[in-house]
Amino acid sequence: MHELTILHQVENIYYPILAVVGVSVNLMAILILSRGKCGLSRCITLYLVAMATADLMVIFTNVILYTIISFHFPGTYMDTTPARSLLLVLLSAATDISVWLTVNFTFDRFVAICCQKLRTKYCTTETATVVLTVVSVVLSLKNIPLYFIYEPEYIVDDVPWGSTISLSFYTETAWVAFDFSCITLTPCFPFLLILLLNALTVRSILVTGKIRRRLQKSSNCEDRNDPEMEKRRKSIILLFTISGSFIVLWMTRVLHFLYYRITNKHDLTGPGHIAEQTGYMLQLLSSCTNTCIYVVTQTRFREQLRDALKYPFTAVVAWFQ
Repeated sequence: MHELTILHQVENIYYPILAVVGVSVNLMAILILSRGKCGLSRCITLYLVAMATADLMVIFTNVILYTIISFHFPGTYMDTTPARSLLLVLLSAATDISVWLTVNFTFDRFVAICCQKLRTKYCTTETATVVLTVVSVVLSLKNIPLYFIYEPEYIVDDVPWGSTISLSFYTETAWVAFDFSCITLTPCFPFLLILLLNALTVRSILVTGKIRRRLQKSSNCEDRNDPEMEKRRKSIILLFTISGSFIVLWMTRVLHFLYYRITNKHDLTGPGHIAEQTGYMLQLLSSCTNTCIYVVTQTRFREQLRDALKYPFTAVVAWFQ
């Protein structure tokens, strides 16, 4: 019980800080990337802006509405059954879209690095727009059935309050199949797919690097600078930091999830519960890390961020002058 008390105290501090940081960094990323002055292709920029937008929605739905408001402000309209049902749809859709946009970005960079013939056709602004639209619409529609899994805990003046999962969700074949599809789509399949794509990308990079070094040696080239490899290196750094961060921060959540599904043991008070909540906190943290990654890996993004932070002060100075 002492461990649970500490966990609750950490959560009371963690989630408000996460909300402030998550909203701030994702809004900053959207504004800076949307200007198109970070030296990134239009295709990559579209993916990164979409990912930041999805992460912002995750923070808004999962952290602010579902966690903070529900816990600190009980008895509001957010506790009615329709509001809880709608919120479940929104937060599930936001999480799914955030995860699958990371997969789409990883696949786009895999094609750009490893599939030279397909790159010119797939890695385009038009393709990125279609992919982002289809993924967002399909995953939003996929989560609509979640609205109907809750039943009210009690009714006051014909208003249903609270939310409890109906027994039919666990017994009816259609709901069981739907639950299995949700489990497969997020987080299991994306997690494995990102690992696979990164492994294939690393393999391609090693093979290509050896071939290009052999060609340089055979041609006795004195200039060892390879513009193509330098371009790939920057793209690879961005790809691996984003996908690597996703894998690390989702690892605890996925492992606990698999353990629970395999053993069918759900610990509500012991170490299992602590692992579950820790995994959930780390999963939500992944919605705040991409901006930090851009700052570390992208020189022009740092310059744009520095200019944005300096702008209020320079504007005040200019006004007084």
